[in-house]
Amino acid sequence: MTTPETRTGPMFRWTEVGTGGVIAPDERLTWPRTIGIGLQHVVAMFGATFLVPVLTGFPPSATLLFSGIGTLLFLGITRNRLPSYLGSSFAIIAPVLAATASDGMGAALGGIVVVGALLIVIGVVVHFAGTHWIEALMPPVVTGTIVALIGLNLAPTAKTNFEKDAITATVVLILLISCLVLFRGLLGRLAIVASVVLGYLLALVRGEVDTAAIGQASWVGLPDFHAPSFHLSVIPMFLPVVLVLVVENIGHVKSITTMTGIDYDRRMGRALAADGLATVLAGSGGGSATTTYAENIGVMAATKVYSTAAYWVAGAAAIVLSLSPKVGAVIASIPDGVLGGVTTALYGLVGILGAHIWVSNRVDFGKPINQFTAAIPLVIGIADFTWKAGDLHFGGIALGAFAALVIYHAMRLIGEWRGTVEPHRAHAETKPEEPTDR
Repeated sequence: MTTPETRTGPMFRWTEVGTGGVIAPDERLTWPRTIGIGLQHVVAMFGATFLVPVLTGFPPSATLLFSGIGTLLFLGITRNRLPSYLGSSFAIIAPVLAATASDGMGAALGGIVVVGALLIVIGVVVHFAGTHWIEALMPPVVTGTIVALIGLNLAPTAKTNFEKDAITATVVLILLISCLVLFRGLLGRLAIVASVVLGYLLALVRGEVDTAAIGQASWVGLPDFHAPSFHLSVIPMFLPVVLVLVVENIGHVKSITTMTGIDYDRRMGRALAADGLATVLAGSGGGSATTTYAENIGVMAATKVYSTAAYWVAGAAAIVLSLSPKVGAVIASIPDGVLGGVTTALYGLVGILGAHIWVSNRVDFGKPINQFTAAIPLVIGIADFTWKAGDLHFGGIALGAFAALVIYHAMRLIGEWRGTVEPHRAHAETKPEEPTDR
């Protein structure tokens, strides 16, 4: 792999290399092979990306369109040096469902626009000030708690879908687990897609799929767009999602740094702002909030191809797919039983990701400050506590995230003053820097 210092020439030029070894972000295979890798990225992101609009009632084609556009914007804003795909964020599901139920789809889209705007602001601050203030505000015990409670807050939704057709849902769960243990590499990572497709075919045989809309849909056409509306009462539900997207983006960028050996700290602000812009565009037209995708990082880890050229192919392919209403109709026709099976696993996995943050950062739950920072917010989130203050409505996710921040910092400040809590120390890592071109 070439080092960052050897990169020269225009931003959109890649050095063609052979198939052996590791392919750096500024390199590419031959175009036919690059297109093949790009299509692998489409397949990898597809399962999770299309599930979000299906679960929230958003038009799937619009979500695919803004996912592709967002990916291309991300590549351009990060100066074509940070390989990543922007897919639908699962963190947005709970507030979207709540906002849609209370004020309609437009209100949910307005919340997504606000999330994106705040993410842009944070990205600009990070670009000039770095990420140390984020790490101080949200240490691992807090971020892990917020991520976990967002996933576990969705458990009742998974149960509702599961109970609508327990037989199909159970089969889908079994297929998902079987794919994970039977197949390695890319096939194993496509377990979600495989289980949904097989579950869909089973539901089709059992007469559970309404195919009328599929037959009526045209092969080529624009997605179904929707405009946002802004309701002050639902905005608080979306604020914790901003924190989750920040954590996801930082974590994914650091993962790419680990894999490529290139320090992307200078790209962190650009990455956050780019994701924010993509989310604003998506919310403005009927799409879901976006985030950098671990599924595609997994593809890079398996293929050792980190070329950004493959992501241009993936983004363009997603846009092409979005221009087929028939594809969107097929996605929208996935029955509740299939969704119930796959979401029982996926929502739980979001919760486990929070626990993974605790484990990977060695959070010591022998300390009361960590115990209560996690314990109280988790109960608030899982039980979905609610609180209304005038026109404002705070649900379990918002209250739980707020509680995690307040409990941690209050216990830390008072504990340090009383000598009952060890002083907080930020751990900074020193890495070789990428040449600056800000």
